[in-house]
Amino acid sequence: MSNGGNSSQRLKGSNSESGLFNERILVLVFEAMKWDLHALCAAAAVNRKLQAVAKRVLWRELCLNRAPRLVAALLSGGSNGGKISGGWEGLAKLLCYCCGCSQLTNLHFRAEKSQPGHFVKASRFSKTSGRSFLVKKCRGDLLYVSDPCEHNSVKDGEEYDLGVYRGVFRGFKNSRTWACLMRRQAKLEEHVKCPYCGARVWSMTSARLVPRSAARRLGTQDGGLEYFVCVNGHLHGMCWLVPLSSGTEDDDDDVEDDDDEDDENHYFEREAESSSHGEHEGTSSSNGEEVVAGEEWAEGKQLDELISGF
Repeated sequence: MSNGGNSSQRLKGSNSESGLFNERILVLVFEAMKWDLHALCAAAAVNRKLQAVAKRVLWRELCLNRAPRLVAALLSGGSNGGKISGGWEGLAKLLCYCCGCSQLTNLHFRAEKSQPGHFVKASRFSKTSGRSFLVKKCRGDLLYVSDPCEHNSVKDGEEYDLGVYRGVFRGFKNSRTWACLMRRQAKLEEHVKCPYCGARVWSMTSARLVPRSAARRLGTQDGGLEYFVCVNGHLHGMCWLVPLSSGTEDDDDDVEDDDDEDDENHYFEREAESSSHGEHEGTSSSNGEEVVAGEEWAEGKQLDELISGF
């Protein structure tokens, strides 16, 4: 999908400045760089002006370029006025960044060691998977959820595979899930914040809104998962991954998996060497939309500097 013409139309007359801070020039530069995430994060961290341009324009263009069909689905319905709740930078970070797992902040799920966040090699988001995370009365909501990112961890003194996943609702404040949380007067968590936009979150376990189909979709046991949803509709969670046997089937009998064409998976992928963090195979189909994020990635201190660009 080429966004050159569309970008020019969106930015026509948007900024009279010349040079480094001209939005149109910056969009053309990053289009020529194929929206390299490393470069965009570094640019956004230079100063407040570039950070403001990134927040106003560049993160939006990156999302539209890298996940056009997912973004179109999130913007459809007309209830959000063409805006993304939590901001475009929050969505961009959610697409390309695994938040890891803190052993101190999980109320109903505890790992014996923390797992740091990291940029991902590839992510696959599916609304079919998202339906598995919705109780029956909320199945009309649109929720995209990624396959779990697999980490080595420790449980009860033994090594286990820990899955960390993330997702996003369309029009969350108009959703049935939001209405359920309001009706139940669910309390926001005191010590957990959304890793993508910094907003306060609900524990879906505490709110009793975790269906059994979520455990089956993730390949874990009941009680072996926890996830949070923030007031902007970003979801993040973790689970213990159980190795799938050859006879394991996806029997989500309370989830209808439609085969219509727009029920597609969405990829966020970078072209680089293999990452040390894998993606759990899950149960979603493999065909979808590939999204190249960038070729150069950093660790440690450099990674912290890149994250500050969000």
